[in-house]
Amino acid sequence: MTAVASPAVRRPRRRFRPVTWIIVGLLAVYAVGPLLVFASNALKSSREIAANPIGLPREWNWENFAVAWEQARMGGALLNSAIIAVSTAVGVALIASMAAYAMTRLDLPAKGGWILWLLVSSSLPLQLFLVPLVAWWSFLGLYNERIGLIIIYWAVFSPFATLLIRSFLVGLPAEFEEAARLDGAGELRVFFRVIVPMIWPGILTAALVAGLQAYNEFMLAVTFLQDREAMPASLSVYAFQQGFTTDWSLVSAAGLIMAIPVVIVFLLLQRKFIEGYASGGLAN
Repeated sequence: MTAVASPAVRRPRRRFRPVTWIIVGLLAVYAVGPLLVFASNALKSSREIAANPIGLPREWNWENFAVAWEQARMGGALLNSAIIAVSTAVGVALIASMAAYAMTRLDLPAKGGWILWLLVSSSLPLQLFLVPLVAWWSFLGLYNERIGLIIIYWAVFSPFATLLIRSFLVGLPAEFEEAARLDGAGELRVFFRVIVPMIWPGILTAALVAGLQAYNEFMLAVTFLQDREAMPASLSVYAFQQGFTTDWSLVSAAGLIMAIPVVIVFLLLQRKFIEGYASGGLAN
């Protein structure tokens, strides 16, 4: 018998869909367009912004960045933002990962109730807690302190991070942990030596989300930080805008200085960030 050659498997051709490309192009213009206008205005003079607010600058005024850096005190503000964002990211990663481990691996009563509590607490508006928090933080000496704001960020951003990291833990087999326990490892050692290396993408994603939220957050920062030396970049740009409401070129330059670190961090870690979200998914 002669063997019959199997027909070559044809790969499906990708059809050109103009509607899809038009929608993607419109979304790209919607997302990138304001940033380009913002960067263009940072290089103009205030008179040119009034005459041509959307077009490219005729003369590139790079000195706007130096003036905005000095007058808005962006150096100290960016340092404060870095301290707050990094501390928030590390704290949320530790709190949320340990909470997610306890909810998925330990014998806790009413596990469904804890998940419901996390969902409800993450959906409540922050304005409900401002008045009691100001009173408590003033009594405890945490008002107008960076550590006081960081503690609030830990509480605010940890519920969503816990649910995100829990989605990674749900899909992990328990055999690795059982083997470590048979070797005499305690719960902390099992968590740090076995669990953390396997769910590291989820922890990194949760830390990045919390850090970026803390970097851009305004309402809590303006409520709990009044000292000029402790203000993050968001408050410094706001205070600078209040003093220079007519000079939008300097305000745009200060805002662009604030945005550049976030763009750099996201470009460096975007693959890990997207992989963490894609492989996680809020599982039940």
